Amino acid sequence: MAIKKIAVGGISTECSTYSPLYQNESDFVSLQGQTLLDLVGFPFDDYGIETYPIFFNRSVPGGPIESQYFRQTKDKFIAELDSLGTLDGVLLIMHGAIFVDDIDDPEGEWIEAVRDVVGEDCIVSVSFDLHGQVTDKIVNNIDAFAAYRTAPHIDVEETYKRASKMLADALISNQRPTVLWSPIPMLVSGEMSSTFVEPCQSIYKNLESLDQRQGIIDSNLMVGYVWADTQRAAASAVVTCTNKKVGTEVCQIIANLYWDSRQQLKFDMRSGDISSAINSLPKNFSIIADSGDNPTAGGVGDRADVLEAVLSKKIEHVLFAGIASESAYNELQKGNKFNIGGSFGGGGPNLELNADEVYFEEQCAIVKVQNITIVVSKRRRPFHYLSDFNHLRLKLQDYRLLVVKSGYLSPELQGLSCPSFMVLSNGAVNQDLKNIDNHHRKKPTFPFQEFNEFAPEVSDGSNLLS
Repeated sequence: MAIKKIAVGGISTECSTYSPLYQNESDFVSLQGQTLLDLVGFPFDDYGIETYPIFFNRSVPGGPIESQYFRQTKDKFIAELDSLGTLDGVLLIMHGAIFVDDIDDPEGEWIEAVRDVVGEDCIVSVSFDLHGQVTDKIVNNIDAFAAYRTAPHIDVEETYKRASKMLADALISNQRPTVLWSPIPMLVSGEMSSTFVEPCQSIYKNLESLDQRQGIIDSNLMVGYVWADTQRAAASAVVTCTNKKVGTEVCQIIANLYWDSRQQLKFDMRSGDISSAINSLPKNFSIIADSGDNPTAGGVGDRADVLEAVLSKKIEHVLFAGIASESAYNELQKGNKFNIGGSFGGGGPNLELNADEVYFEEQCAIVKVQNITIVVSKRRRPFHYLSDFNHLRLKLQDYRLLVVKSGYLSPELQGLSCPSFMVLSNGAVNQDLKNIDNHHRKKPTFPFQEFNEFAPEVSDGSNLLS
């Protein structure tokens, strides 16, 4: 059997169009070589497939990507791809929620450029975040598609392996699959569509049974990314199949399941304004999530609204992790006085504080103010894992209240089995969806407009099939 040759790489982030903070090269980490192949974690060697890793650039979600950086990165990827010569396949690790001011469909443009280089005979398989958008341009230029099936995401590695196996199977069997998709005029936040509560728990569980239908390889429901005000912003059903008739039916089933559940979509934890959160604090340990400024969803991570409220109520034994501010970090290296809040352009109050104690760890200043411990990070970052606190020498058992910039809690924080409250705060990822700017999304789209009529249409990217 002849050796097959594939390339691996891509780009991934979420871009809130409500964020003033643009992303550039300094925001991205580039994985290359064996590190990239280890991330994918698929035994291509067992299939007689040679892998050529290019690069995979990823960042903490934020604002739009600067056009120049995106174009230069795409051009570099395409040039390296072209230098490899004839390829049998390409594995692309993407997201679906990239926004660039002067590009309507960044992922579509990237994937189309890949197709132009590798030609029609090459098999292209992609992995996406379920909070990404899909377009005809994307679908028309790929042969296999796999997206996460959990939110919060605990199946990232499994998704990479699903996309990899579809590529490997297609190359070994010489049977080319087809990708079909159906847009769904819905767009809600991840916090309203967690796969660990109903109705999405059952919908995503059902995908596994749909995969078992003859002619179906992989079924997906894309929730989409709500904080990008774009024409392509919508949910969708996406199916990789060998039988277009069955694939069309499965797309319609998924689309109708999600559409019919729209009125049942809700937050998976208690929620309300900051006053409600503070007034309902238990005496034992609890967690407050500052959702509007959540950097893992595209928030800036620099707002001090919730901190101001906690300080004004003189709540003690609080760990606030954290607020991003390079200027405050630098001030604390020189003395105890510092200003915090909105330093990266996220808005909200700016507080002048005096540190009682401070120490530095991993580009963070850990500051004690009025018996409140504040983590001031030099760069935007989340604090969602227990290791994040351990690395800063912080013990959660020392505190009554943990405040994190998050929407739904990470599985590790959920696993603490303590009361939690999601503050519906201001910021670039505001959960008050009906009142955010909505200039470019297609109309009607639920919940921005209320309507009842919907019949799913299915396309292969070039032709409407239903």
